[in-house]
Amino acid sequence: MSLFIDRDTKVLIQGITGNQGAFHTQQMLAYGTKVVAGVTPGRGGREVLGVPVYDTVKLAIEKHDPDATAIFVPAAFAYEAALEALEAGIKLIVIISEHLPLHDTLKLVALAKVKGATIIGPNTFGIIAPSRCKIGIMPNPIYRPGPVGLVARSGTLSYEVAASLSEAGLGQSTVIGIGGDRVVGLTFVEALELFTRDPETEAVVLVGEIGGTAEEEAAAYIKTMPKPVVAYLAGSSAPPGKRMGHAGAIIERGRGTYEAKVKALEEVGAKIAAFPWEVPGLVREVL
Repeated sequence: MSLFIDRDTKVLIQGITGNQGAFHTQQMLAYGTKVVAGVTPGRGGREVLGVPVYDTVKLAIEKHDPDATAIFVPAAFAYEAALEALEAGIKLIVIISEHLPLHDTLKLVALAKVKGATIIGPNTFGIIAPSRCKIGIMPNPIYRPGPVGLVARSGTLSYEVAASLSEAGLGQSTVIGIGGDRVVGLTFVEALELFTRDPETEAVVLVGEIGGTAEEEAAAYIKTMPKPVVAYLAGSSAPPGKRMGHAGAIIERGRGTYEAKVKALEEVGAKIAAFPWEVPGLVREVL
């Protein structure tokens, strides 16, 4: 079974009446995702693409009992939206919104642990179980079901890697975007732990980038993993102090350099791709 989601997962969309919420709801429905309800305060009673809209998460849960929610609301309101979902008992919160204040994310992550819930993001492209369920903004056509787990900070880089894998006949079990912010819910290490226990996953691809210490922390766990790992890291030519688009992708005080991350991963046996299109060849080597 894929991680967190499957064909029967019922999904709520918070912010469904906005441009982004409506567009990506359409894409999720086209992929076969069971989008059962949407929430936009003050818009209750409407429909978007045949999906009923409610004023509150509580009302949506009473009618449809969703398993997961995707949050497309502006950053200024994302904390309240996620808090409402957590307090209503939803166990998988996918926060697409970016630029959340750091302290808001810290509070949400702490509450999720208390509630036994999982937050993916913020600033994530989402999660997809190919041919089964998609919660997020990733392009529909590039994924194929198969034995390779994929976890990434960057959306666009993950798309390129996933497309390369699919073109090489290497499908994916689950693809997860942990998010590009400094603080995120699900971490690289936690995702790797889940892939380790997943019987569908035979190898894992990690897509990282400069900044922070997430990849070094992942390396410490990879040392104990029974499954092979291939990594691609962006930012090999970035100068010190250069931010790579994400709040978490900045080198500070010598920490988080490309060289340090590659060294940490190579030392624990991970195969390192210099370019995204090299990933499939390395995956074939380790399978």
